[in-house]
Amino acid sequence: MKRLFLSCSSLLLLTLLLGTPGTVHAQVEVVPAPDARPSPIQMAATSLGDTFIKVVYGSPRKRDREIFGGLVPFGEVWRTGANEATEILLTGPVMFGSAHVQPGIYSVFTIPTEDSWTVILNSVVGQWGAFSHDTEADVHRIEVPATTVNQMHEAFTIGFAEGTDSRTEMILNWDRTEVRIPIMAH
Repeated sequence: MKRLFLSCSSLLLLTLLLGTPGTVHAQVEVVPAPDARPSPIQMAATSLGDTFIKVVYGSPRKRDREIFGGLVPFGEVWRTGANEATEILLTGPVMFGSAHVQPGIYSVFTIPTEDSWTVILNSVVGQWGAFSHDTEADVHRIEVPATTVNQMHEAFTIGFAEGTDSRTEMILNWDRTEVRIPIMAH
């Protein structure tokens, strides 16, 4: 529990120090211990030169369900994980797909389809799910291909490909679907 608290404190401190284009919602909430959550909180991080990138997300499990086109409907905004909306921290400017993105903390939403996904960076952080997603707060929308892979992923995961000092890919995997978002340092 202490590790989660430090992570959230770090995000808040960086938000205050960096300033963000978004709104930070302060609220007190009792979060169950990570092992008590059916979709545990996960984190992925990488660095591109002096820019640190961290993604915090809920990791749901397949559990013999049809995922994309079923549990996660095609053509609808998804929180890109479970429970709280996925959030990404960028400490420096990057090219996120085709978008020039400034340092800050953003919620990450997606709109999956069979062949491609729209990836949305939204300026409102601290959201629960996609229930209150406000398109007016969308900072960037990019389109990336979705591919079918041979390996089945029981858990939804976000990670980063081994890249160079200036380029990587953020990789989303669940079931047999993979989405790769190119990220380059500015």
